[in-house]
Amino acid sequence: MFANVATSTISAVSQPSAAGGTQRTTRPITTGTSVLGIKYKDGVMLAADTLCSYGSMAKYKDARRLVSVNPSTLIGGGGEFSDFQSITDTLRQNALEDRCTADSLYDEESAQASAKETWSYLRAIMYNRRNKMNPLWNDLVIAGFHESSGTKVPFLGMVDKIGTAFEDDMIATGFGSYLALPILREKWRADLEEGEARALLEDCLRVLFYRDCRALNRVQIAKATEDGVLVSEPYEIDSSWDSKSMVGAKGGLEGDGGW
Repeated sequence: MFANVATSTISAVSQPSAAGGTQRTTRPITTGTSVLGIKYKDGVMLAADTLCSYGSMAKYKDARRLVSVNPSTLIGGGGEFSDFQSITDTLRQNALEDRCTADSLYDEESAQASAKETWSYLRAIMYNRRNKMNPLWNDLVIAGFHESSGTKVPFLGMVDKIGTAFEDDMIATGFGSYLALPILREKWRADLEEGEARALLEDCLRVLFYRDCRALNRVQIAKATEDGVLVSEPYEIDSSWDSKSMVGAKGGLEGDGGW
């Protein structure tokens, strides 16, 4: 549905310009905004809205930016949507190749990359493209599980468009790093139940809808537990515009100041 949303920067590497040079994408065009992620008692949860903006126009309202790339890994992306599509296609192709070249087609767990391995792979990809002065214009959040000392451990990490990578208990990209991260830091606990984690992320998405003009109140939630990953269908969160500062007369004018 979104295959032709924008010309992918991946395909622009070797396209000669009219002047005979090589084209580079200098700024993203069709973009998604914040992605949020937190660890909770049973695993990791991600949240994002479904809006893709074409410049300043809210153009695509069903752009799903939370994706399962294998049975233990979720990825969420902000920034250029066509680049995000190319990244997820590459990860799914890698997952298929891993399964097909495994010692046994029935041993799925040993054939799939863990969330931490996927994060490390994407860090190398993003840094490589940055060094070629042709970055993939995305901020990526990777969530899932990986094995440590024989036990499954929840993982949450981020990679940006120049290859900067880190892990944390809570992550927010885009405007969320300014508006949502303070809320997460104040209210997050390591022993959050699933319902509490979901409510916290919805509160943050609601604030972003109020304050970020590239955000929407149609959202998705995704979770990764030891049993696997699950991405919800899009749904709308409640919002209220009854604040006195929003419904009162502006500048002492009668009505809303319109013609």
